[in-house]
Amino acid sequence: MNEQNDLISIHLADEAAMIRFGEDLALAVKPGDCLALSGDLGAGKSTIARALIRAIADDGDLEVPSPTFTLVQTYDLKIPVAHFDLYRISDPSELEELGLDEALSNGIALIEWPQMAEDDLPSDRIRLRIEHEGDGRRVTIAAPEPNAARIRRVIAIRDFLEQRGYGGVRRRYLTGDASVRAYEYFRAPKGERIILMDWPRQPEGPPVLDGKPYPKVAHIAEDAYPFVAVSRYLRERGFAAPEVFDADYEAGILLIEDLGSDGILDGDGKPIAERYRQSVACLAALHALPARRDIRVTDDYVHHIPDFDRTAMKMEARLLVDWHLPWKRGAPATDEERQEYLAIWDGLIDQLAGGETNLLLRDYHSPNIIWRGDRTGNDRIGIIDFQDSMIGPTAYDLVSIAQDARVTIARDLFEQLMQDYLALRRLDSTFDEARFKKDWAIMSAQRACKLNGLWVRLMQRDGKPGYMKHMPRTLAYLDVAFEHEALAPLRDWCTRAGIGKSESLQQV
Repeated sequence: MNEQNDLISIHLADEAAMIRFGEDLALAVKPGDCLALSGDLGAGKSTIARALIRAIADDGDLEVPSPTFTLVQTYDLKIPVAHFDLYRISDPSELEELGLDEALSNGIALIEWPQMAEDDLPSDRIRLRIEHEGDGRRVTIAAPEPNAARIRRVIAIRDFLEQRGYGGVRRRYLTGDASVRAYEYFRAPKGERIILMDWPRQPEGPPVLDGKPYPKVAHIAEDAYPFVAVSRYLRERGFAAPEVFDADYEAGILLIEDLGSDGILDGDGKPIAERYRQSVACLAALHALPARRDIRVTDDYVHHIPDFDRTAMKMEARLLVDWHLPWKRGAPATDEERQEYLAIWDGLIDQLAGGETNLLLRDYHSPNIIWRGDRTGNDRIGIIDFQDSMIGPTAYDLVSIAQDARVTIARDLFEQLMQDYLALRRLDSTFDEARFKKDWAIMSAQRACKLNGLWVRLMQRDGKPGYMKHMPRTLAYLDVAFEHEALAPLRDWCTRAGIGKSESLQQV
């Protein structure tokens, strides 16, 4: 691959390479992208467009006719696609009638023969020029950043796979999350499915406290070393975490075991009680084992699991006053409100001192738990998200599952999960149940304050409004935490600020 400024040039040796390239492009596009494919008759424009559409559909047999006579073909896929052929238009103004703007409002547009309406296409379009070169093709891509960066990334991942003997595999998008990580999968030569974790390094963000950016203050993993370390930690203790087959730590690309696709929710997205109860039993087993802080990842790197310390707890809890409260009332918190809020959290964190601590997986809830029904015991629970693990109050992870941020946990199931966990932990005569319940209430409030601020930040700063649908649930969870007497100061503060049960009812 050769690059000149925003130009990307890649040689495709044959038709199979062209199809793979089109499929890889499907991993780089996002709604709003306009791809203009130019080249002579027979250059391969339709081949690349057809491969891209089939990859988004995850259907290699999808009928994708040429839009030569219809001028546009639309596909209602997870990313809607409109495939245009402008060769036969008589005037560029026809683009509006064909629905280009509408197509780009929530999907992507693939345009063959873009030169027929060059001045009427979006200025930020991705230009692909396809030319014959020997028995293959040369594709030259010109695109603005960050579009070009996305394309370079999928090409770099293809190079990574080729170097490891997987050059011919068909890649498919699997999922993304609220972070910068994305996941795809492919079938290895023997048929097994392998997950590829795409975790590019990010530039260091602005300082938020003591000259440090948010990830360093909140101990958020910035590279793949913690994931590999904690995976080994869990596997050595008999828990079902994915094996890491290969990793390029600098590039941020991992090949990991596929633990399956069944989750702990039913077809309607509601919790399956048996699976949640087994998840809690697995968590209790983990908490019954002594923690270890230092885990060797490579010959020259040892990962030290950080503490979920006062700074990290308060940084997360601040999201409520930094984002939620201003959003709710249209004005920032006063200095007095902020100081009182943070002082309350200092007092609550003080009460955690001396309590039980262990490994915290941090996001132990439905999106990150795989159900392995053909296994037994703790091996039935696949754990797939733990790169941000810390050492802290064991109650935190029980909050994560018993008050699942993505799924409403009915009060009877919540009580059952709590009793299951406590019954298992009582087998240890040193377990202090009363102390644990107080720690649980504090951690419940801390996590709810974080999430109710995070949903707003994801919407306002990151352009991800979909997470706001969880707010009524996480506000209601905060009210459950307030049932413990230790939370009275925070409950009173939230009542004065108008945050709590009445707000959650309004949000519904």
